[in-house]
Amino acid sequence: MRPQPRPGAHKTVVLVLDGFYPFELGIPQRVLGSAGSRYEVITAGLDSKPVRTDPDLRVTPGHGPEVLAEADTVIIPPYAITRASASATDSKALDALSKVRPGTRLVSICSGAFLLAGAGLLDGRRATTHWALCDHFRELFPRVQLDPGVLFVDNGDVLTSAGAASGIDVCLHLLRQDHGTEVANQVARLCVVPPYRDGGQAQYIERPLPPTGATGTGPTRDWALQRLERPLPLEELAAHAAMSSRTFARRFKEETGLSPGRWLTAQRLRRARQLLESSDLPVERVAHEVGFATATSLRRHLAAAAGVAPSAYRRTFRASEAVPGDARRSNLT
Repeated sequence: MRPQPRPGAHKTVVLVLDGFYPFELGIPQRVLGSAGSRYEVITAGLDSKPVRTDPDLRVTPGHGPEVLAEADTVIIPPYAITRASASATDSKALDALSKVRPGTRLVSICSGAFLLAGAGLLDGRRATTHWALCDHFRELFPRVQLDPGVLFVDNGDVLTSAGAASGIDVCLHLLRQDHGTEVANQVARLCVVPPYRDGGQAQYIERPLPPTGATGTGPTRDWALQRLERPLPLEELAAHAAMSSRTFARRFKEETGLSPGRWLTAQRLRRARQLLESSDLPVERVAHEVGFATATSLRRHLAAAAGVAPSAYRRTFRASEAVPGDARRSNLT
């Protein structure tokens, strides 16, 4: 049984918008609500009507928008975003936000940042959202300093976080800010999540290869992808394409947006990630297999691209083999 909030507990209102995602809606209660009686976590809708989830459920929040005026923190979980809905922020949602007292802490999870941006609360400030929504976000809100590579951004009074599980990261961060590391770590253990995740969402962004095509530098790119373990200097690539080095470099950038050297580094990193996820090869061997001169070079490039070392990347994306008897049930929930 959960402890009841104590008098003077930090009042956290979760604003439920149409098309919300149930998983993220539950994160504030699960994380902040696990910190004893320090927080009172309640939900609020834009009116008294049931709110539609992204699947086929309907949920009735416990309160109306009037409770936003009493909140110490307001959290906006993600909701289904289309190009049309994102460009025309719900006037009722904006009106609800206007009820928030000055100084109230505002937190968005994933696409919740679109509402904060639509209200002008992120103008001139650094923020983030789910990596898959970043291009559209930039189109709509060019005055926001969007950072797609992080799990969350803390501006003090306004915090934004990336997709799904980053809601856990930002709520644990709130706990650390409000009550210290020890409390945040206790809650992380109770929720069976890491108290802090290395790197940012850059390590989760999909980077599919563009189609190479049968003309221009496309065939040479296909050829190079089969030989990533080799040095592949510009002169060799140009010779394969039957072009001068200058012409090849110009055509290559026109077709890919990158220089041959930067493109090769990106493909080597892509292949290194695959090997780290799918094999037990030592980091030194992975570096050799994809054409980095040393393991140090691989570590440097991966840290720059994903914010983590190869060993940390492997721990994140390669599940350990299950050992019979290791899973134990718990009555903590």
